[in-house]
Amino acid sequence: MKAWFFGLVLAISGLAAVGAIASEVAQDGAVPELRIATLDGDTFDLSQQRDRWVVVNYWATWCSPCLKEMPDLDAFATSRTDVTVIGLAYEDIAPEEMRAFLAEHPVSYPIAIVDVFEPPADFPAPRGLPMTWLIAPDGRVAKRFLGPVTGHELAEAIAADASAR
Repeated sequence: MKAWFFGLVLAISGLAAVGAIASEVAQDGAVPELRIATLDGDTFDLSQQRDRWVVVNYWATWCSPCLKEMPDLDAFATSRTDVTVIGLAYEDIAPEEMRAFLAEHPVSYPIAIVDVFEPPADFPAPRGLPMTWLIAPDGRVAKRFLGPVTGHELAEAIAADASAR
């Protein structure tokens, strides 16, 4: 009886693990979709960014490492004409609160507030913050970063991906 029960638990655990892996769509090499309303009233559509590198950055106002990387991401975005950055605020916050926060921590790239209960399908709930995806000009995920990322690291990842192609 114990062996049967243990086998059942093991089988269920295995199925759960496979489901968790399959649900993380934005894997390296995948071509994710992202269409989301930004705080400035526009809509960011990842499919409209072909021929550019796109940095998709999950962050939150309460996340110290996130706040530390924001100025560097902003400088990287403004220094490169081939790069677009979008910040996805992963927290339950009212738009007016976010606007007030951004008045004190301004960035030039668009910010969208993500529904923490229904995040975008191809960019599921992050395992930690900050979480960043580097999307290549052909639309595929070139690299993912868990934890703070610098403009230098992004530039290196872009160069490495370009030289590998």
